[in-house]
Amino acid sequence: MTMPKDVGVIDLMMGIPTSDPKQHYEFLKKQFMDKESKEDFAFPVEYIFKGVPKFEDLPDDPIEFLLAQMDHHGIAMSMLGTNSKNNQSQNAIAAHPDRFFGSYEVDPNRGMEGVRDLERAVKELGVKAATAFPCGLSPQVAINDKKFYPIYAKCVELDIPICVCAGIPGPRVPFWPQDVAHIDEVCWFFPDLKFVTRHGCEPWADLAVKLMLKWPNLYYSTSAFAPKHYPKDVIDYANTRGASKVMYAGYYPMGLSLDRIFDELPDVPFRDKVWPGFLRDNARRVFKLDE
Repeated sequence: MTMPKDVGVIDLMMGIPTSDPKQHYEFLKKQFMDKESKEDFAFPVEYIFKGVPKFEDLPDDPIEFLLAQMDHHGIAMSMLGTNSKNNQSQNAIAAHPDRFFGSYEVDPNRGMEGVRDLERAVKELGVKAATAFPCGLSPQVAINDKKFYPIYAKCVELDIPICVCAGIPGPRVPFWPQDVAHIDEVCWFFPDLKFVTRHGCEPWADLAVKLMLKWPNLYYSTSAFAPKHYPKDVIDYANTRGASKVMYAGYYPMGLSLDRIFDELPDVPFRDKVWPGFLRDNARRVFKLDE
């Protein structure tokens, strides 16, 4: 159960540090109803998270700073959210294609315009995955809503995975769009879709495991959870039948420091055979990083 060193970790959720962390969550403001979320919180889950990274004295080159952090913790590659307007992420990926690859955040409310933008992102920007935050959309869209279906179909056509937040979200917005039970219908109707859950699936982690047993192309990533809080059901599944289904994803700099993540990771009770797949090999396969 010893976490290997020098494995070349692949992080499936990372961002470029900024001195203004509020910008990561500006899109959620229109949904907030409580005063703390609207006015007080720099990070909308401050009531849960401790030690959120802050960068008052960020170096002039945040990309080089991020690379140094990755090197320090043995992270070989990271997935950055990007789009045609996000020059910083695009610059990082273009300058360091061996260290960064892109994902594209979809909005099913945009209909076919959003589908075409996803296709352009894959063909012109080279992104490796779509991502979605159903509770963060305005208006919100459930995981199994018909508005998502054209996007799911396009992901199958493009042969890319989609990473979707599932479970009760930390920000104070309604949770109903991310009920893990919704995933069952999507996997049934799109058996070729590679669907990767984000943000824990709690309080339905046991249901997520049952669905992963049922559906071959359903996967779990550990984003937004400190390792000491990984659900026991998911750890047990990885240690038994799910070694190829569970993948590491962090939450830096949005909510967790790499120091905390990598201090806690060695204490996760994965079996020896699970670690390489969890830290690297499963992501390489699912996101086709060797192509």
